[in-house]
Amino acid sequence: MSDARFEDAVDKPLRLIAFEVDDLQVISTMVQDAVLPVSEMSWRPKERRFALLLNRFRWEATQLGCAERVQAVLSFEDVQSIQTQGFDRADPDLILSLLNVTFEADTDGMGYCIVTLAGDGAIRLNVEALEASLRDVTRPYVAPSGMMPNHD
Repeated sequence: MSDARFEDAVDKPLRLIAFEVDDLQVISTMVQDAVLPVSEMSWRPKERRFALLLNRFRWEATQLGCAERVQAVLSFEDVQSIQTQGFDRADPDLILSLLNVTFEADTDGMGYCIVTLAGDGAIRLNVEALEASLRDVTRPYVAPSGMMPNHD
């Protein structure tokens, strides 16, 4: 079995940007069931950026009968602080499973981006304004399980 290639599909690498809640919902749909080691979270306070290097399930490829994943960067700009709950950030072997990403507005355009994880985990980002992006950074590969995620 060989790795999937972008050339084999009609899709190109995904690049999405969200400045509004409706845009963030699209990104959230595309990262549902993404997995990542806890070590692939990056908080850069001086740049006010928080990023996750995900192994994203390619929902857009399922109509082709493919069970593919691709590495992608989910990043948030204008982040003032972060809080986590429900997992140990110091455990380098911990694998997180992403469920969704939402935005809760506060005052004057400020608010919180919430990354909800399986097992009651969450990452809360205090942001000055909603600005998130999702960008595929590798070629797709056949999902190790060969199957689509299942939510029974």
